[in-house]
Amino acid sequence: MIELQHLTVGYGKKAILSDINQTIESGQLVCLIGANGVGKSTILRTIAGFQPPLCGTILLNEQDMSSFSTAQRSKAISVVLTERVEVPCMSVVDLIGMGRSPYTGFFGTLTKEDKNIIYEAIDMVGISHLATRTFDTLSDGERQKVLLAKALAQQTPVILLDEPTAFLDFHAKVSTLRLLLRLAHETNKTILLSTHDVEMAIQLSDALWIVQNGEIKAGTTLSLTESGTLKHFLQIDPMADAQKGNQGIIFDTENLTLKINNVVLPETQNKLGN
Repeated sequence: MIELQHLTVGYGKKAILSDINQTIESGQLVCLIGANGVGKSTILRTIAGFQPPLCGTILLNEQDMSSFSTAQRSKAISVVLTERVEVPCMSVVDLIGMGRSPYTGFFGTLTKEDKNIIYEAIDMVGISHLATRTFDTLSDGERQKVLLAKALAQQTPVILLDEPTAFLDFHAKVSTLRLLLRLAHETNKTILLSTHDVEMAIQLSDALWIVQNGEIKAGTTLSLTESGTLKHFLQIDPMADAQKGNQGIIFDTENLTLKINNVVLPETQNKLGN
């Protein structure tokens, strides 16, 4: 379980999000959603230990993570970032094996147990047929699965992913989120990810963290829908005329889908009329 207590995140002295108080239980897939620049990646990087919190506490199973050594943190949290990874001429199985580095010591020698863990991770993600391929020959969707298998091989109770579906086609996006949801439930891991694929997130997650206006509103899709929070977030349009309402995007609360209101601008109507 991860617990954030009065956490403030940001850079230098500039706070992006303040006084965050949220909890993620083990066995849950939680999706961070929000506009660019609101602090989603900053939250992930702070929890991962890549940057210090400006204030507050991060607890993992009731232990303050500020006291963790680098070795302890690498056995507690694995991270898959949004940047494209380029690793020429390295086989898939060798790349996944790098997830065992917190356990293999200075020389990085893999034991029989390490190798079993690597192949278990490969089987869990369903990429046995890719094991002997080199990473640079894979599609974006295949690469994402390999990086997830590497995170699983690291055997951490927590996995953080920053926009794991960013470079994927539609089917690969759905496949990836379904896989993460299944892994959270089957392995009892805590999985937190950021995504702009909002419609998929609201249908394929245990809970949502909506980052907006300097705060986080958390809950299940059902609770956030019933409170009107999700509708307000999804239908907001900063370019809309406040007097005309906010109907650029419409959230269907029954089917949990988004619709685009096809408004024809006056100048477009004139062109169509001509």
